[in-house]
Amino acid sequence: MCTNFSSTHQREWVEAKLNKKLPKDYPLDVYPGYEAPVLKARHGEIEDQMTLARFGLIPSWAKDAKIARHTYNARSESVEQKPSFKAAYRERRFSVVLIDDFFEPCYASGQAIRHRIHIESGAPFGVAGLWESWTPGPGHAVIHSFTMLTLNADAHPVMNKMHAPGDEKRTPLALSVDQFEEWLVASHFEAQALLTGARMPTLISSPAPKIQASKAAPLSRKSQHIIARGSLFE
Repeated sequence: MCTNFSSTHQREWVEAKLNKKLPKDYPLDVYPGYEAPVLKARHGEIEDQMTLARFGLIPSWAKDAKIARHTYNARSESVEQKPSFKAAYRERRFSVVLIDDFFEPCYASGQAIRHRIHIESGAPFGVAGLWESWTPGPGHAVIHSFTMLTLNADAHPVMNKMHAPGDEKRTPLALSVDQFEEWLVASHFEAQALLTGARMPTLISSPAPKIQASKAAPLSRKSQHIIARGSLFE
């Protein structure tokens, strides 16, 4: 699962690569319930404006927003059947959230060490997802929300080291900038091909413990030198 990522604030890069402007006033460090900038499409039509959406999808039929505690990731293998996601998938409400990196616990050293994961170039990249619109009630503003699509990562040389031993290994579906439009306008058949992860950009992982330096215990020699890289199928 992915529960923490850094939203990109690289405005010049976004304008140069996407010819769009980032929204204003959103956090760098994102967790479920926080807003982040997303590209959105519906039935293959990409919206002109990049908008902020809440991390954790809220289906249109939800009674309240609490469901988002459980819908920030969507398993690609079952997204067509799950009640929370099937309407968004059926209507091809595809999204791309723009990020600089995301964070996962790595167990390669035998201990849980927080790792920063990003693409090899160091540039911003995207994670494929689905989006929804939900209204809390009459007179309330519409809330846009999204989920990240994930896939099995048993064969991924970086992501198969994340999460506790015995847990299923998962990875968000990372997209390079040249794949953003391909995902957003994809037919269901084309989407399934992308959801295999076979064309994911190379990911790099390195330790990034979230502790104060003055109180930090030194990393073991083994964990200090874990800088892994890889594509899904190598």
